[in-house]
Amino acid sequence: MISVDGLTVEFSGTSLFKDISFVINEKDRIALMGKNGAGKSTILKIIAGEQTASKGRISAPKDAIISYLPQLLLTEDKRTVFEETAQAFAQIFEMDRQIQEINKELSVRTDYESASYFELIEKVSVLSEKFYSIEEINYDAEVEKILLGLGFVRKDFNRPTSEFSGGWRMRIELAKILLQKPDLILLDEPTNHLDIESIQWLEEFLINSAKAVIVISHDRAFIDNITTRTIEVTMGRIYDYKVNYSSYMQLRKERRVHQQKAFDEQKKMIAENQVFIDRFKGTYSKTLSVQSRVKKLEKLEIVEVDDEDNSALRLKFPPSPKSGSYPVIIDDLSKKYDDHTVFANTNLTIARGERVAFVGKNGEGKSTLVKAIMSEIDYTGKLALGHNTLIGYFAQNEASLLDEKLTVFQTIDDIAVGDVRTKIKDLLGAFMFSGDSITKKVKVLSGGERTRLAMIKLLLEPVNLLILDEPTNYLDMKTKDILKRALQDFDGTLILISHDRDFLDGLVEKVYEFGNKKIKEHLGDINSFLKEKRMDNLREIERRKKL
Repeated sequence: MISVDGLTVEFSGTSLFKDISFVINEKDRIALMGKNGAGKSTILKIIAGEQTASKGRISAPKDAIISYLPQLLLTEDKRTVFEETAQAFAQIFEMDRQIQEINKELSVRTDYESASYFELIEKVSVLSEKFYSIEEINYDAEVEKILLGLGFVRKDFNRPTSEFSGGWRMRIELAKILLQKPDLILLDEPTNHLDIESIQWLEEFLINSAKAVIVISHDRAFIDNITTRTIEVTMGRIYDYKVNYSSYMQLRKERRVHQQKAFDEQKKMIAENQVFIDRFKGTYSKTLSVQSRVKKLEKLEIVEVDDEDNSALRLKFPPSPKSGSYPVIIDDLSKKYDDHTVFANTNLTIARGERVAFVGKNGEGKSTLVKAIMSEIDYTGKLALGHNTLIGYFAQNEASLLDEKLTVFQTIDDIAVGDVRTKIKDLLGAFMFSGDSITKKVKVLSGGERTRLAMIKLLLEPVNLLILDEPTNYLDMKTKDILKRALQDFDGTLILISHDRDFLDGLVEKVYEFGNKKIKEHLGDINSFLKEKRMDNLREIERRKKL
């Protein structure tokens, strides 16, 4: 059991949160919720020992292991993937090295009666007792199992970590955490760089193998599947619900209704008492009544209604000009990088108005095919765009491509043309940039703010083919819902790369699966695809058992 006692964090005299307390029990799987800036990541950092609180403390058993996965991290570039992952056992390996070193020294020394000899005997005894109490583990097999589960293939094991993107490095760090078998795992947006299969693997691991978990995530399906408890951070305090996210949302709605009713009743009572005080404060016969009511109001604890984030993205795509019947036609398309084949002999046709998802493990060619459609890379085979196809493209790294030296306003002003130039402030306001925020430099924006700013470019010109590559990374749930509704109303053709199952649900009608150098078409929505894939996985397991 790990407890958070009276935690307070203050900045320049202002409290981020004050005197919050809760207990983390074994098998708790907690979603930490709250609007941006409420202090969620700060709480994780304090529990992890990465940051100190102004007041309060974290209490944990002496040998408790708390592992923390932040949103941004760096891995050691001098090691291979396998070596870096095996660092999870570094402490155990070092203990074994020390035992062997001391035993070697003891074997050559002859001063059996000396104090230093007895000290070595004592040290090796303590180390050995601790080392041999650890359950016997096949370390190489454990490392391999975790890496394969998180989407790596065996040929990746001996590649240096420097060859991998930030998303894959995050998986290496996650693998190290899972191998340590910690008493508490703290995860801050763990699914941002994981594909659907890896997210499902992580879910099953956390549900079946983790002791206790606290997670911050904007992936509704993920937190609904893994969590059994929701702690909301709001207005400097917390509310603790023993339910998953969807149930918490309903209970939170009911809580605000009750708070508003109590607030309104109290406001009415205060007004009635104040009228009485103002009317009779000079009347001798009413002096005691007036004084009584004044004291009553002075002692009154004012009911507060929890702050509700009413800022909202106002997103509507312009009407689409009519395109030809088939915006994308692909015949016998192949793409290679040196000796590595990404996909080969691919044939697919996307009809006008279709909504399709590209899914599959990272590195299987989803973004590569999009780059081919955008004529950003060369390829073999045929790829044709239909008549009058006008593309709006949101790349996976779109937010990181913004010029950090520019302000929010300058970013759009530099690319806007025609009548749009007179409406830039209105457009920014629709994306929750108003007042002083439009003069902020891009370099100080959060991931979600950068994503919103990058998305404005999609509205500057009417398009009839939208291609979005992981558009929901760093967007909160409310903004994702608004984007989803806008895409549902979009009257053109949609190609969507996403690992967010909840976002894809109800948005696409066909799934293209990328894997094993092939692209396979699945008719039906994302849920039918996932059900089919689970069956495939089960059949694969059965085949392996028979072998």
